Amino acid sequence: MEAKSKFKRILLKLSGESFTHAGERGISMDQVLKVAKQIAAAKNLGCEIGVVIGGGNILRGSQFVSNNDVINEATAHHMGMLATVINGLALSDAIESLGCEVRLMSAIRMDGICEPYIRRRAKRHLEKGRVIILAAGTGRPFVTTDTAAASYALEIEAEILMKATKVDGVYSHDPQKNPHAVLYAELDYSSVLEQNLRVMDSTAISHCMEHKLPVMVFNFQKEGNIHRAVTGEKIGTLISSKTPKS
Repeated sequence: MEAKSKFKRILLKLSGESFTHAGERGISMDQVLKVAKQIAAAKNLGCEIGVVIGGGNILRGSQFVSNNDVINEATAHHMGMLATVINGLALSDAIESLGCEVRLMSAIRMDGICEPYIRRRAKRHLEKGRVIILAAGTGRPFVTTDTAAASYALEIEAEILMKATKVDGVYSHDPQKNPHAVLYAELDYSSVLEQNLRVMDSTAISHCMEHKLPVMVFNFQKEGNIHRAVTGEKIGTLISSKTPKS
C-alpha cells in the first residue's frame, strides 16, 4: 500500500546547521540537497509544507552581542535574519532542481530576490502545491526563529509543527554530556516549560500550548525521517496537551 501523508499541512523548522557538515560553517550544497530531497519526498505524499529556517551556519546575532560598543543588539539580530534568507535561497533552488514548485518568502521586503510574506498569499501557494520557505524570522529583532516557526504554523493553519534537529528527540538532559539521559516519546507543554527542556524557547512552546498546536521533535540526519514524520510514524518526541502515559 502506497504511503500517504497523515497531515494536510505542516510547518517544518530547520536549523541552519542542517545546511552544513558537523563542526563546519557556511553552506554545503550536498547537505542542502539531502534536506531538499526529504522535503520533496514528503511533499509528494500529498502534504502541504511550509519551512522556517535558521541561520546559525552563517552567523548568529548573539555572537555580536558581547561587542555591544560596536554593534547594537538589534542590528545583530537583523544580521542573523539576513543569514536565513541566504539559506532560503540555497534551499529553494535545491528543491526546485528536484522538480517541485517553491516560493521563498521573507518577513523583510527584498523584492529583487524573494516575495514578501503575506499570509493569504502563503496559504494560496500551499493550496497550489508549492513548498513555501519563510525566511527572516518575524522581521523583528529579539524573536527567535523557533518563535517565528510557531507563529507561522498558527498563521498558515498547519496541523503540526515539526522541528528537525540533530538529536533523536527531547531528552531529560543533554545526551552528549550525560550518557544516562532519557529520551521522551511524549511530553506535555507544561513539562517542557517546568523542566526547562531546551528543545525550543519558552515563548515558542507557550504559543503552541495556548493554541494546542502539537510539536514533533526528531532527527533530520537519519535518512527518511521527514518522510516518516509526515506519514505519522512514531519517531522522536511528540509535545502536545495530552498527559504522557506513565
